[in-house]
Parts: sequence; C-alpha cells; structure tokens
Amino acid sequence: MNGFLIVFLGAGVGGALRHGVNLSCVRLCGPEFPWGTIFINIAGSLAMGLAAGWFAARAGHTWAQPARLFLTTGVLGGFTTFSAFSLDAVSLWERGSQGAAAGYVVASVFCALAALVAGLALARSFT
Repeated sequence: MNGFLIVFLGAGVGGALRHGVNLSCVRLCGPEFPWGTIFINIAGSLAMGLAAGWFAARAGHTWAQPARLFLTTGVLGGFTTFSAFSLDAVSLWERGSQGAAAGYVVASVFCALAALVAGLALARSFT
C-alpha cells in the first residue's frame, strides 16, 4: 500500500480520537483550561515512545515500515496536538491568565518529554 495512503488513513483515525478526547474533557472538566490538549500531548508522547522503541527492535520485518507509518506518522501525528497546544497557551496568556499559561507550557513540555522517555524505557524492557 502507498505510504501516503497509509499515513492518510492513520491520521484520520488519530484526528477522530483527538476530537473525542477533547469533547470528553470539556464535558468532564469544563472549557476553562485545555485539559484535552495536555492529556493528548502527554498520552501521545507516551504512545510515541512505546511505538518508536517497539518498531526500532523490529526494523528488519517487512511489515514494520508500513505499520510504523500508520501508527506513528498517521495515528499519533493526527492525535497529538502541538499546534493546538501553542494556540491554547497564547489564548490563556491573552485572556490574562499568564500564570495558567506558563504552568500549562511547563507541564505540557516536561510531562510529554518524561512520558516519551518512559515509553522508550518500557518498550526497551520488553525486547
């Protein structure tokens, strides 16, 4: 299957998942803070670490490249929302919530990096 089609299909799945998580978070937590985006960035980074570690150990398999394209570039690329993160941070700042904006940026970046490291370590522990 064509790599672009594989990524396209995965991104559609990831985008739909992102939309569902955002709607759920607004329903559960309210619209005052971008809980959906921060959850998606952290969960997506953890999943990316797991997938990258897992696929790295299986690089020679014929199915690994199409599966990696579908999951990492497609699904996780469509699911994670760093551009939305940037907009949310600036929106908080512009609404006068500078402390919330700064906390949001620090927590998002630190937790996403930590989650990716944890995902890589976890994936490597299985190989």
